[in-house]
Amino acid sequence: MNDARETRPNLVLLQAACLWILLALVLAWCLIGLAYQVEPFPAVFPGKYTRVLQAHLDLLIMSALLLGFYGSRVHLPWPSAWAMAIGGFTNSSLFLLMALFPTMDPTIEQGPHWSQGVYETYQFLSLTLTTFGFATASIWVFRGTLQRAASGARDSTGG
Repeated sequence: MNDARETRPNLVLLQAACLWILLALVLAWCLIGLAYQVEPFPAVFPGKYTRVLQAHLDLLIMSALLLGFYGSRVHLPWPSAWAMAIGGFTNSSLFLLMALFPTMDPTIEQGPHWSQGVYETYQFLSLTLTTFGFATASIWVFRGTLQRAASGARDSTGG
């Protein structure tokens, strides 16, 4: 049954955007809990408050991007769509990890810690995946606009 993918292209973008918006809403409530020092929020997020805020905002931005690409109605190759969906989360989770585990935050003065190497590897993989997804999708959408413009010009000239 491959026709479901053909009739609803890029569905993973819409689904991921919805999930990341829901996660952003959860983080919004976590920010309120942190601002009012409600237990257990300070214990759960011992890192900087701004890192939770960054994760929240990044999830919203990634969701908006995913919705925009979904709305373009350009059929994207599945690796691009999946890379954008996964990268949209992993990119945002970089900030969340720093809020949860301050030893991963490079802006905090501290000695070397094993988690920094793990974080840097995850960061590299996340940025690579996100870049691949959004770059290839951008090229596909851009090419799609050129094809639409060319077909529109042919239609208006009667050719």
